[in-house]
Amino acid sequence: MERYQAYRFELRPTGEQERAMRRFAGSCRFIYNKALALQKENHAAGNKFIGYVAMAKHLTRWRNGTQTPWLKAAPCHVLQQALKDLDRAYKNFFEKRANFPRFKRKGSRDSFRYPDPKEFKLDQENDRICLSKMGWLRYRNSREVLGELRYVTVSRSCGRWFVSIMARREVECPVPTAAMAIGIDVGIARFATLSDGSFIAPLNSFKKHQQRLARYQRRMSRKVKFSSNWKKAKTRVQKIHTRIANARRDFLQKTTTTICRNHALVCIEDLQVRNMSKSSKGSVAQPGKRVRQKATLNRAILDQGWGEFRRQLNYKMQWSGGMLLAVPPHHTSQTCPTCRHVSKDNRQTQAKFLCVNCGYANHADVVGAANVLERGQRLLACGEMAQSGRSKKQEPIEALRNSSRRAVEIPVL
Repeated sequence: MERYQAYRFELRPTGEQERAMRRFAGSCRFIYNKALALQKENHAAGNKFIGYVAMAKHLTRWRNGTQTPWLKAAPCHVLQQALKDLDRAYKNFFEKRANFPRFKRKGSRDSFRYPDPKEFKLDQENDRICLSKMGWLRYRNSREVLGELRYVTVSRSCGRWFVSIMARREVECPVPTAAMAIGIDVGIARFATLSDGSFIAPLNSFKKHQQRLARYQRRMSRKVKFSSNWKKAKTRVQKIHTRIANARRDFLQKTTTTICRNHALVCIEDLQVRNMSKSSKGSVAQPGKRVRQKATLNRAILDQGWGEFRRQLNYKMQWSGGMLLAVPPHHTSQTCPTCRHVSKDNRQTQAKFLCVNCGYANHADVVGAANVLERGQRLLACGEMAQSGRSKKQEPIEALRNSSRRAVEIPVL
């Protein structure tokens, strides 16, 4: 099987190389914004959408024009990749996977990509990489890059430059070393509760730094915008955000690796985090209720990183030869695992579960994880219908199948 893996390292450029990277990132941003403005003007005039091939001809005129001669200093493939990114953003919008493309701001997510392997070389023994029109750059070599190099992405984060190297290699089809199946119920009080009764405590990275972050943000708001002191205060705020993100990423990497090594089948809930973390502010005509409480809940949900947790489980289970199943999350914490009775009264508090029908008692999150595992096993065994305790009828399992196949691409049962 083919395995695509990205290796990210911190660059150690000289002053001249750093200025060149800023110019390249600025050229890509200029091309992206100019092409987006042209698409909007073309749409307002009632013309058809401009594809990548036709837009590339405009790029040639912009590079050879007298108004923007500085575009020639950047590699041509890098600028073409900016047009491809815009074309992909439009496709995601047309297919309702993302919002409408927006203009890029200066200093926000500066990056550029070398899509052709001929435009870069990697010398791992001497800890350096050669990029087109930039020369050899030093980088912090923390691990070996395995496989065939495909493309390189250079980005800036919190004043530091990083290089991400995508590599492809052929590996043998993995065989899972473990034979256990587990169901996972994610939450806020407990980050992840397993069906065997154990749980993983949350990190709450943002919550730990929230007061300090608010203090530095207040200091930043008192400065004159774009002044030297404002830029210094902004750098301090960025460092705190970077520390929060790094701690959360490290926690998720270690947690998912431990789960994937010890289990061959992992069942999780197919949560729609975007819908769960929507604001309840409402409108002027219909204002929302309990807005402050909902904002606190949304902040706690996003602090957990459930989407990244699922993404890492997905590819790590494939690498280890296991399987990840995503099942519908409805009534998982209100269904009794023994008699299958579904009622709101079963979950008396956030943590206590007591079945009103048979008297079964346990932690509510453990019950939810057990039900998630049971649904995943039924789906894996025979694609069985999901039975509802309210109506005593079988509900279609199409949503269950689709969500699970999106995660692991299993065939129709």
